[in-house]
Amino acid sequence: MNNQGNLNIYALLVGINYYFPNTLSDGSSYSSLQGAVRDINLVESFLTEIRQVSRDNIFKLTASASPHSESPLESPEHLPTYKNIVASTGDQVYIHYSGHGGRTPTLIPELKGENGTDESIVPTDIGLPEGQYLRDIELAKLLQDMVDKGLIVTIVLDSCHSGGATRGEVNIRGVDTIDETSRPTTSLVADLEDLKVNWSSLGKQANTKGLHSSLVSNTNDYVLLAACRPNEFAFEYVVDREKGNYGGALTNFLLESFRQLSPNLTYKDVYESLHAKIHSKFSLQTPMLVGNGNRVVLGSEYEEKAYHISILQVDAAKQRILLQVGESAGFWEDDQFAIYPQGADFSQIGERIAIATITECGVTESWCTFELINKETTVKQADQAVPLAAPVDLVKQVLLWYKEEATPEEINQKPFLLNKLPSEVYAVQEKALEAVKNALEGNGWVELVTDESEAEEIRYQVAVNEKGEYEICDRSGQLFPNLRPTLKVDDPNSAVKVVKRLVHLAKYHSIEELKNFDSRSPLLGKLEVEWLGKAKRYSPAKPIPSKSRLDKFDDSANPTIEEGEWIFLQIKNNSDKHLNITVLDLESDWAVEQVHPYQPGENLITLSPGQEEKCPFQLSLPEGYREGRDIAKVFATLGSANFRYLELPSLDQPLQSKSINTKASNPLEEILSKIDESKPSTRKLNPAKNPSLEWITVQISVTVKKSSL
Repeated sequence: MNNQGNLNIYALLVGINYYFPNTLSDGSSYSSLQGAVRDINLVESFLTEIRQVSRDNIFKLTASASPHSESPLESPEHLPTYKNIVASTGDQVYIHYSGHGGRTPTLIPELKGENGTDESIVPTDIGLPEGQYLRDIELAKLLQDMVDKGLIVTIVLDSCHSGGATRGEVNIRGVDTIDETSRPTTSLVADLEDLKVNWSSLGKQANTKGLHSSLVSNTNDYVLLAACRPNEFAFEYVVDREKGNYGGALTNFLLESFRQLSPNLTYKDVYESLHAKIHSKFSLQTPMLVGNGNRVVLGSEYEEKAYHISILQVDAAKQRILLQVGESAGFWEDDQFAIYPQGADFSQIGERIAIATITECGVTESWCTFELINKETTVKQADQAVPLAAPVDLVKQVLLWYKEEATPEEINQKPFLLNKLPSEVYAVQEKALEAVKNALEGNGWVELVTDESEAEEIRYQVAVNEKGEYEICDRSGQLFPNLRPTLKVDDPNSAVKVVKRLVHLAKYHSIEELKNFDSRSPLLGKLEVEWLGKAKRYSPAKPIPSKSRLDKFDDSANPTIEEGEWIFLQIKNNSDKHLNITVLDLESDWAVEQVHPYQPGENLITLSPGQEEKCPFQLSLPEGYREGRDIAKVFATLGSANFRYLELPSLDQPLQSKSINTKASNPLEEILSKIDESKPSTRKLNPAKNPSLEWITVQISVTVKKSSL
């Protein structure tokens, strides 16, 4: 089935807030969620309003919770039960699931091992007598049948299979349980023998976690976006504080990327944006991409029609316009749009008239202020608006986390409760956090939030742990790794050091999130970056081995090497222009260093069209670290630029401004220099406002572990 046009897109959307009362084998349960149905409603609005998909082509199953009812609001035929999900899956092209993920002993131990598990989608009726899981072996069969029919399949899973403690307005979409409860096992998808044959044909090994690996045979017609790695968390959180609306992190940022509506936006492009945005906000959530990431989003080819948003009114006196778009399609205040004249080629950046920003976001219509790019032009009602992704927040918000005093019964619990403190530490908590509050005054990179309900986007939380040490957490309460040495609250200098660490993290995460959000850049998709492989030994004096001679990674999507091993990066210019290349390493000790070209004074190398560059790296871990994560961030520009503005020392080393000796010479360098400032002159970094210098960035990561020898 060719879905080159939007009329051929079919979708199955499943969102579960309400779970019937249920008890798992260890006594835990799947709690009802708050943002899954809203996720699905936003996806539906995006498909119908922006992608112009017919509502007749969308099949939606939701279970909405109500404080006034002990049952879901929807009628039985529209509930996401096991039976309804299976019955609706037959010919779908786009499948989006928001809800809990679960694990249960496998039905095929001869293939997965005696202790193997089936990863599963958890239907709303899991607690009823007829309730059962939709298992990975069933989902694999459903998807393989679709691909065999010639369908182009995309599946998004905003769920996880791990549970844990969180803090504040954050929930986890999964439980840390292998459910051994006796439930019906007769499959409505296929008989057990067919499920075995299909799973075996996919080359699955024992204990493979199916929902986070390829669910179909090697094909270009299948893409899976999963919210997190198998042992990580998928979070939902308050995405609209004014209305108290929850949403899944994956769905929220996925819609933000989809809204770019590029003629050639690929799933790989989307994934890179998702990875940076989600991982910087939730340190224990790393999204995954499986399948052909080079496929155009919601398309079958590499080109598709780009739709625009209509301008309903132009208020020239107030320099604002009314756009026919709003919250129902997943847009928010501060989202931005490029304005083009009627009939313009959206891929030609030079044809833009203005950049518009939402200031009053309605349900289906929004007022935007606009800034003219060419002062000799004006915005007219016949012009066309094209969405751009949101800019990078430079100023990050921090919350002081006051924990409760542990009861005598809770003192000896292991691990120690996330929200509790022993009495002797609890007694000094207020004084310790007050010292941090005072140290934050006058700082330009992080601002204190005193009322969580009024915060725009909490990025960091400062707390005291049970040992009397300061700790810095993400918004879910998870510690950022490798913040060393520990800072004791009884050290009078510790509070100032905590603030310095917050500033360092704010700069680091701004660099990680930095991306050319202009999805219509002619360079988009033209920069190919990959890890070729690894090697125990290598001499830089020798030629780089071919890919076939290098050791393969155990998991190519999430490569891991041991400290001291060599890893090889390949960069290829697939454009028809000469590209200037710079590689930054975002290191596990929170340093940022230009690693290619490395020598001081060298800012870039130039790749001709079709040319590739291979770079060897030997990564190490700072003393005392057992594991770390390095990010190779590759920039390509048509002009020249100095990316050394972005370099940072390792954590706790003095931050020294480089702008004293250098001066930005073009719009891109002006963007980069903002991150170098001791106090940012703007709250948001907006690459879309500086389109005159065409550039693109791609980043990939690698995990480095201490040698087991």
